[in-house]
Amino acid sequence: MMKKFIVKNFGPIKRAEIEFGDLTLLVGPQASGKSSLLQLLKLAIDRDYIRKVLEQYTFVWNKDPTYNLDYYFGEGMNALWNEKTDVQIDSTKFVLSKMAPVKNDQYKNAVEKLFYIPAQRILSVEDGRPKFFSEFDTTVPFVLRYFSDSLRQLIQGFSAEEDMIFPVSRRLKDPLRQSFSKSIFHNATIKLDARSGQKRFRLRMKNMDIPFMTWSAGQKEFMPLLLGFYWLCPPTKAKRDRLEYVVIEEPEMGLHPSAIQSVMLQIVDLIDRGYKVIVSTHSPILLDFAWFFQQMKNEKRAVDSYAALFQVPSAHLKPYASFFNNGTVNSYFFKEGSSGIEVKDISSLADYDDPDIREWGNVSSFASRAVELVAERKANG
Repeated sequence: MMKKFIVKNFGPIKRAEIEFGDLTLLVGPQASGKSSLLQLLKLAIDRDYIRKVLEQYTFVWNKDPTYNLDYYFGEGMNALWNEKTDVQIDSTKFVLSKMAPVKNDQYKNAVEKLFYIPAQRILSVEDGRPKFFSEFDTTVPFVLRYFSDSLRQLIQGFSAEEDMIFPVSRRLKDPLRQSFSKSIFHNATIKLDARSGQKRFRLRMKNMDIPFMTWSAGQKEFMPLLLGFYWLCPPTKAKRDRLEYVVIEEPEMGLHPSAIQSVMLQIVDLIDRGYKVIVSTHSPILLDFAWFFQQMKNEKRAVDSYAALFQVPSAHLKPYASFFNNGTVNSYFFKEGSSGIEVKDISSLADYDDPDIREWGNVSSFASRAVELVAERKANG
């Protein structure tokens, strides 16, 4: 298992040194390099597998590796890499020249180790169905094209249940499925419907039959994330063979806080299944969880404490006792400095003398100021 990822002079990032826990959280403002770094992580881990996939879709792996960077990050993005860029996983250096073609075809046996759920995932189902890889042009990052095609392959197997997409048994655990039903879909069902000539999602609630484009924003945003969870949770085993890591960008997108809590529990379930999960987020709820996790270490009745936090029965969380008691959660803040983005370890979340840690990478700074100002005004009458 990978332990450390070190990146220097890549895009806006001056330096990043990230040690991965069972759960790793990345926070920081927009355009601070979180997505670029996470896509680079997948490229460094899955380079040969990515080449295999691209060649399956008729892309030619170029002798000039900068062209291959465009295939991967999206057209025009090869400038992220410059002559000073240095990338390392543990003690192994990622060498850009190795992206050029080699004579042997050993890469054809490569397997995927990291599954990536991108922030732009709504584009994969924007017309109510997952798109083929080749429906996207080369301006679109590989991670989105591949994610969409993975969802397309996934739903091809749903015909045995009359095209029912949600709820379905043997995918997610019952308490998690019920939580999503209550907090996001309000006990509605989702089916694939072919009345338009192509199978598309429709939501059925009481006497209403609703096409995808008229769903709520949160339901539309959550749909590809739900299918990503399905992909990671096969019905006959705990996890997908050989997959070790999961990246999820902004899982909170479009969701009410109660729904974000449901997603957080699903992430815990992924960890229990054996995945290492890496999440980029702008939500204070995920940092609240990380802070609570650090405070509850060595707590004798940790499961009961988490049950109270999430307002669920303790029995629902007993399978995750090992993670709650012995797991690791690391947090990093992408902070803008004078010479670029520096990535800072804020994992303690409790060093109140350090404003970056006290305010959890500025995620909670507004709430902190509001509380302090109210207290100050009240004290002054």
